[in-house]
Amino acid sequence: MRFTCLPIVAAVCAATLALPASAQTIFPLGHAEILAGSRFDLKVEFPAVVDAGAARLTINGKDAASVLGRKPELIEREDGKDVSSLILRGASLSKPGQYTVTASDGSHSKTVVWNVYGTKTKPAAKNVILFIGDGFSIAQRTAARMLSKGYEDGKLKGKLAMDEMPYMALLTTQGTDSIVTDSANAAHAYTTGHKSCVNALGVYCSRAANSLDHPKVETIAELAKRQGLAVGAVTNSEIEDATPASMVSHTRRRSDYNDIVKMFYDSKIDVMMGGGSPNFLPKSTPGSKRTDDVDYIEQFKSAGYNFVTTKTEMNAAASDAKTTRLLGLYNTGNVDGALDLKFLKKGTVSKFPDQPDVVEEMKAAIKVLSRNKKGFVLMVESARIDKYAHSLDPERSIYDAIMLDDAVKAAKDWAKANGNNTMILVTADHTHPVSIIGTVNDDAPGEDMRNKVGTYEDAGFPNYPAPDADGYPDKVDVSRRVRMVFGTYPDYYETFRPYMDGENVPAIKNADGVMVANEKYKDVPGAVFRVGNLPNKGARAANQGVHSGDDVILTAMGPGADKVHGQLENSDLFRIMAEALALSPQGKAAK
Repeated sequence: MRFTCLPIVAAVCAATLALPASAQTIFPLGHAEILAGSRFDLKVEFPAVVDAGAARLTINGKDAASVLGRKPELIEREDGKDVSSLILRGASLSKPGQYTVTASDGSHSKTVVWNVYGTKTKPAAKNVILFIGDGFSIAQRTAARMLSKGYEDGKLKGKLAMDEMPYMALLTTQGTDSIVTDSANAAHAYTTGHKSCVNALGVYCSRAANSLDHPKVETIAELAKRQGLAVGAVTNSEIEDATPASMVSHTRRRSDYNDIVKMFYDSKIDVMMGGGSPNFLPKSTPGSKRTDDVDYIEQFKSAGYNFVTTKTEMNAAASDAKTTRLLGLYNTGNVDGALDLKFLKKGTVSKFPDQPDVVEEMKAAIKVLSRNKKGFVLMVESARIDKYAHSLDPERSIYDAIMLDDAVKAAKDWAKANGNNTMILVTADHTHPVSIIGTVNDDAPGEDMRNKVGTYEDAGFPNYPAPDADGYPDKVDVSRRVRMVFGTYPDYYETFRPYMDGENVPAIKNADGVMVANEKYKDVPGAVFRVGNLPNKGARAANQGVHSGDDVILTAMGPGADKVHGQLENSDLFRIMAEALALSPQGKAAK
């Protein structure tokens, strides 16, 4: 039948004819790289209500049920809306190859292609240690080298431990929804091998109303545990925060801390250390942030975990040969960073004087995990590189980058002493728009701090004291300092000085709900008011800096690390780890 338009509605009709037919969405998305034998949720979202007899799903031309062994369920009205979905939880494909997936509602169809890959039957590496410097950009890496090694005759007097690794690559950081990612989506790419969207952990982002109902993909922790390996995650953020949570979590909303604690418990990974104790405590406990009366600390203890709250307790537990499971919660919030913990004693150090740093956490974790003779997977995060970059606090960010490198050195030393069968990877989840442009010289003439900034030959070299054995100068408020600048910021007062009294708070919300410069710094001699380049009103109002979309550096060593080279997607890192550990449950060789 020919479609015709009456003249009176010709314009409307023409617009209607020009509209493309709404297409269904298939999860996993097109171009997905799927480890053979790993579990994932297959979901098809139709744009309208679909009759059960009309919905059709094929894989390589065959009915999906015959390929997957189970029939997807049709949800006629998902979340009570006039849209239908097909879903199959816990699907798996054991045979490597290319899979063409087509979904049809009887009138329209959509096709995606997945690549399913296997691994060799014998692992190249017994252990994998993945270091993530959250927000760890080139500038922090350069500054960490500058402060911890120093210069002589224009050359560095040493290299970082992460510099002296034989393999290097650039990793993209974008997700499915944006060129700029957050820590959740970025870490998720490492731990699942799938791309997703901002704030998502272990799921594809669908239209599901409940944050826990989005299509799940299996994490490296789950795969490793199924293979009998030990698994750990240590950080100086809250343990429920995005990067460590990516090891075990499946939620569209990274702020689901109470659910994430339950996911940590359900995962039964062997070592978990960081801050964030309030979400483990029943709501009847003063200071708890839970909405139920479940006492997860007691739950963990009943499941055989040694629970510790200080560095002293941690070291004692880790040194006990009987300890094979360890939960460490050292702060109600984030664990304090290196500059405060070791030198300035600011932040919450007075309240929690016996917190471990990331290096100490990692050493304890390795002691416990290495008691598993099959091997282990350990994620180590230096989280506050990012948090201090958000607050435009260069010195604290740099000291936590030095701490990250100290942890890398300790891991390299351990690997060398224990058979050289450990793959070590060092990277960031994303970057910040931050650069070193020169120095600030307090001895330059005049009172205007802006004119004390030296660039090019006027920059010279900073005059930090020689570093201690761990690479830290014991003083940051020297007369000629590194000038590190950030590319995104709210309104704030630039002081050109280290924040000796505590972490910088650039902006605060006024009575009208507008982000304004924090006047705490207004009267610092030479302070300059900076007009922000980020939104200061409404839902997008910013009180701190934001991430950038730059590539991050990945350096690697150990068995299987030769695959690290050139430019890679961040999701490729999962495959590198999976292949090194031979994590395909079917042991199929990739072709």
